[in-house]
Amino acid sequence: MSYQHILVTKEPGFAVIQFNRPDVLNALNMKMMEEIVEALETLDKDEEVRSIILTGNEKALAAGADIKEMADATSVEMLVRDQFARWDRIRKIKKPLIAAVSGFALGGGCEIAMTCDIIIASETAKFGQPEIKIGVIPGAGGTQRLTRAVGKYKAMEMVLTGTMISAEEAKERGLVNRIVPIEYFLEEAKSLAKEIAGKPPIAVRLAKEAVLKAFDTTIEGGLEFERKNFYLLFASDDQKEGMKAFVEKRNPEWKGR
Repeated sequence: MSYQHILVTKEPGFAVIQFNRPDVLNALNMKMMEEIVEALETLDKDEEVRSIILTGNEKALAAGADIKEMADATSVEMLVRDQFARWDRIRKIKKPLIAAVSGFALGGGCEIAMTCDIIIASETAKFGQPEIKIGVIPGAGGTQRLTRAVGKYKAMEMVLTGTMISAEEAKERGLVNRIVPIEYFLEEAKSLAKEIAGKPPIAVRLAKEAVLKAFDTTIEGGLEFERKNFYLLFASDDQKEGMKAFVEKRNPEWKGR
């Protein structure tokens, strides 16, 4: 498929979705969000793709939403527009999502990074939810995911003041997995995507589901969900192959079934 605001490339085992509105620091307008979601859903069904990277350029993953699209909207217009329904579709992507962030990840940019499962940042990355500065609050999960990542007190400070945090502070607080020099941030994400792509895909899918369930339920409910997914994998060919290969001291050959 051809897109106006994103670039999609495939490499062995994984794909890269690059945001491509550099003149506005990849501000997320509705057309761009629809393209991102459509690309994600297409790649999620592609058996050749086992992990997906979301990235921008060295200056920004995305510096926020496109404010011009909503500045004059009424509450009813925003309700009918239901622009956050696209974000709900991102939550349903089954394959691992890796955010490769350099420069600004603000507002919707920070929120889309936080919808991913792993975040790789360059030394220049800056994260923030500055919506308070324009009279609103985060609407695509910022108050919820940021609080779960960095804790109540830091999230409250960031949301109420609109201040940014550096890549280093983001890593210290658990928002970022790794920090690398700017020239390597995408390559680091690709290396990780390739590593994940080499693992059994059904197990990867169920592992992602189980980790995410920890945010939606009690410890008892999460343990029950984990256990059922564990048992379910014994119906897969990959489980038989993985354990047989371990016993035989050889590399497994995953079939994804």
